[in-house]
This record gives sequence, C-alpha cells and structure tokens, in this order.
Amino acid sequence: MRKNRFFAKALLLSLSMMWVGLAFSQTTDALNTFTPYSIFGVGNISKQGTALNKAMGGIGIGFRDNRSINYLNPASISFRDTLAFMLDFGMEQNNNYYSSSTSSSAYNTFNMHDFVMTFPIYKKSALIIGVTPYSSVGYKFESKETDPEIINALGDVTYQKYGTGGINKLFLGGSAKIFKNLSLGAELLYYFGTIDRYSNINFSNSGSLRNIKTGEDFVISTISGKLGLQYSYNFDKEKSLTLGATYLINTKLSGERTKYTFSNTTSEAVDTVFYNVNTNTNLQIPGELGIGASYRLQDKWMIGADYVRQNWKNASVPLTPGVNFLPTASSSIRLGGEYTPNRYDIRYYLKRVTYRAGLYYDKSYVSLNGQQINSFGITLGASLPIYRWYNAFGFSIDMGQRGVVRDGLVRERYIMLNLNVSLHDIWFQKYRYD
Repeated sequence: MRKNRFFAKALLLSLSMMWVGLAFSQTTDALNTFTPYSIFGVGNISKQGTALNKAMGGIGIGFRDNRSINYLNPASISFRDTLAFMLDFGMEQNNNYYSSSTSSSAYNTFNMHDFVMTFPIYKKSALIIGVTPYSSVGYKFESKETDPEIINALGDVTYQKYGTGGINKLFLGGSAKIFKNLSLGAELLYYFGTIDRYSNINFSNSGSLRNIKTGEDFVISTISGKLGLQYSYNFDKEKSLTLGATYLINTKLSGERTKYTFSNTTSEAVDTVFYNVNTNTNLQIPGELGIGASYRLQDKWMIGADYVRQNWKNASVPLTPGVNFLPTASSSIRLGGEYTPNRYDIRYYLKRVTYRAGLYYDKSYVSLNGQQINSFGITLGASLPIYRWYNAFGFSIDMGQRGVVRDGLVRERYIMLNLNVSLHDIWFQKYRYD
C-alpha cells in the first residue's frame, strides 16, 4: 500500500505538470522555446541533465551519487541504493533577451523538461527509463515590404517566417558493476517528434492577389543508442576519484519530410501549388564523444569537469536558402561542484542543504557567415532536503549569453530557471515481520 500511494502521487504530479506544458504550447505565440538560431538544422540542442547537473555547469559524465539520478552517463545508474526506487521530475523557464544592430526584443517560455525513474534489477545492476527533449524549434520573424514600387503595385506586403516543434528523446538504459570499481552502461534511445517550418507572403489587397504559404514539416521516429563507462578509485574511506566516458551513436533520423506551397484568398479558397512527401528527412545526429572526471570528499564536497565533442561537419542537415549557414563541429567545456556543510545536522536545516555552482563554454554546430555561434554562462543551484531518505526539491539558475551583435548576428542573453523534485523510497526491502 505504501508503494502504491507513493507511485500514485508521483504519477499525479507528472501528469499535472505535463498538462501545464501542453497548455503553453498550443499556438505559435506560445512556443516551447524561442531563439532565432533554432531556424537551422535540427533546431536548438537542449541542455541535458536534471537541475542537479545544470546547477554544476552541466557536468555528469564523471559524476556519480547514490542520492540522485544522473542520466548523462548510463554507467552511473548502478551506483545507487540497491533497495530504492528513485524518480526525478523537472521543469524549466527561459527568460530571453535579444539584441541586434537594428532592434531588441524579449521572450519567455515555460515547459516540462524531464521525467526519469530508476530501480534496481539484481544486486549491482539497475534500470533507468525517462523522457526529455533533445532539440527544440521556436522562432517567429515578420517584416513589411519597404520598396515603394512594390507597394504601389501590390499594396502592403508582409513576410512571415516561423517554426515550432522539436525532437524528444525516450530512453531505456541499464547499468552493472563489472568489477569492484568499474561500471558499464547502455541506453536504447528513441527519437520522436515533429518540426514545422513556415514561410508566408501575405498581401493586404487579397481580393485580387493570393497569399502564398510555403512550409516544410518533419515527422521523426528513429531508434539509436548510447554507451557509457565509469571507473572509480577510492584513496581512502572518504576520498574518491571517478573517471567517465560516453559515446552517442551516429544516427540518421527516419520519418517523413513534407514540402508544400499553398495559395489562398480571404474567401478561404485554397489552391495546392506544390505538395511532396519524402521518406528521407535529410536529418542526422552525428556521434558524440564525452569524457569527464570528479573528485569527491564523501558527504562534504565534490568538484568535476566534462568535455563533449560532436562533429556536425559532414552531418546531413537541411540548409537555409539565402543564409550562409554551414554545420560545424560542436564542443563544450563544463566545470562544476557541490558543497554540503553537514548532511546529518539535526539542528540547522541550511547545513543539510547541498549548494552547487558551475560554469561552461559551448561552441554550437551553427556557423553563420563563417562565424561559429558560441555561448558561455555561470550556474548556481541547491537541493533542499524534504522529509526523509533523500527526497529533495532542487533548483538551478543558468545565466549566460549566446552570439554577438555584429556581422548581422543576434546576441541572446538568457536566464534559465530549472526546478526539479527528486523522490526516493525503499521498495524492495523484505520485512521480517508484517
């Protein structure tokens, strides 16, 4: 009964938050994300990990902790309480501020980010299952024709470009301790989702001129995989060093790609000018290699670093007409750590809180006019213990900048708030007395 009540509460919480996320994504004016750089390729690559990882600059490849879920490296899942069921649910809010040489704007979004749970299989092995976004598309541009000759001949003309959707990632993984200090892990990944991109020309004199609506829709459904390993060396009972590595398998995204052009008037009569469905999406996620390390003083503090590289140069991605865009190799350097004053203090609550901080420098796969779009930022966060075991409410704040105001580019400054609830309960204990 106790297990059933716990699961019912967790399921109710996740469903209610998923409904909130869906409510915010029903129109193109309430996008799941908003960045002009998501117009390219597969969109904006989402930052992976729970609020715990994001509070430490995004590290996780060489990180392990039996009190929380770390899905950045599938090998870390085996380092856990062998009797416990664990669940993590996260949300994120993005506050974005944009500046270019001609204008500035702002946009805010709020969405569910991850739903992950893990449980033991047998002794030193465990399973993990979860869902999280991989990439997201959200942009909206609108401009009016300024050429007097065109306006005199056609009236007011409005150009629109907007995109919605994204690619989600469902994963099922397993991990086991092969030797005393070595863990191996693997994940089966399922990429799914839709990406819709539109480009319209609207005429105010629509009684005699037809508006032109063109678009490109992607429906993604692909299976892939990820491998991971971790090696931990204990200097003594309290000090340990953990090394980790991950490899994301190169994947061509299967599904459908639909390109179309329609024309219509205010009478709602629609003519199909062009319509084509192709089973080749021309989208690809290249292989990704990551390495990481962390040094820990048990129950007190931890510091770590990750390096991730993904070569998009030869990846198949659709190009954007009229824009000098080329995919390039992406990389990321992440540094972070955590500190707990006294995890077992029974008098002062703030001493039981785990405080985290980090920083990162990312080189994206987007190169415009020969200039790679990079970002950097600092992160802060904490885990607030709740009730008993390792239940906690966590949060992180990510403050950073992407792009610059020159060469026709856009500078994007953002403040990302991540919230998560970590639930932990003993499910698999055999009682001597009932």
